[in-house]
Amino acid sequence: MTLRNALVGTLAVVSLAACGTSAPSSDSGKIQVVASTNVWGSVIKAVGGDAVEVKALLDDPSADPHSYESKPADAALVKDAKLVVFNGGGYDDFFAKLITSDATKKIEAFPLADNHAEPQTGAPETDEHGHDHSVNEHVWYDLHTVQAVAEAAANELGAIAPDKKTTFEKNTADFSAKLEELEKKVAGVGTGKKVASTEPIAHYLIEESGAQDVTPDAFSKAIEEESDVPAAALAEMNQLVESKQVNVLVENTQTENQVTRGVVEKAKTAGVAVVAVTETLPEGVTGYLDWMSKQVDELSRALKA
Repeated sequence: MTLRNALVGTLAVVSLAACGTSAPSSDSGKIQVVASTNVWGSVIKAVGGDAVEVKALLDDPSADPHSYESKPADAALVKDAKLVVFNGGGYDDFFAKLITSDATKKIEAFPLADNHAEPQTGAPETDEHGHDHSVNEHVWYDLHTVQAVAEAAANELGAIAPDKKTTFEKNTADFSAKLEELEKKVAGVGTGKKVASTEPIAHYLIEESGAQDVTPDAFSKAIEEESDVPAAALAEMNQLVESKQVNVLVENTQTENQVTRGVVEKAKTAGVAVVAVTETLPEGVTGYLDWMSKQVDELSRALKA
């Protein structure tokens, strides 16, 4: 797939504000934006540059986003924000519940994604976190969706500050161009290769690479639901890595547990490449492009080996 063309310009990547504990201040004159995670916050920051002040509710690289419970201070942040952005798709339902006014400008990433859902009959199967297992909600690993969110941000921010609209469009253009570079780097590098994942976080990136994800469905489902992995699924997963039936094991280091650590250890012992991925920006990383570029490089290098 080819990313949609955008205008040409420059990218502003500035540190995100830390997770807020008080309502946003308008004293700075900047557009106050609140994001569910620092990943989506970093995308908005790339578009808005110095004109925005972004606060992310989830910016702790050691936290499990699935277990996050909102606080009263979070509601105050969202209420006073000029723009809010969240993932959707059941991933960060806590955030959607904080939006109490229809007047709040908002960007929800999941509906902007291409239709990746598998056909399904009957009612959607959701877990206790509200995840619909007929689709993959981790769309910040889909470069096309990230571009769509950036474009939506340019539109919304431009409506809030019309005098800066051209700047937002130029920032988006440069951001989109760099996303295209990442796509070219990863597209097709995994053709003919097989991977397994401790959790299907990087699904869309793996899909873009052309590699086949052979992770047992029952294993993925149990890990996402934080339930016991069926013995047969665990045995199948261990067999895949111990007998080197996969070229790469993708590990979500942010929600690791005893089971996933065991699989990773077996992969390393067998000589299977392990690529670490996360759900939020690691400590010290403030830009989406810096973060995703490193993950694309590591995955591409492992698949080419």
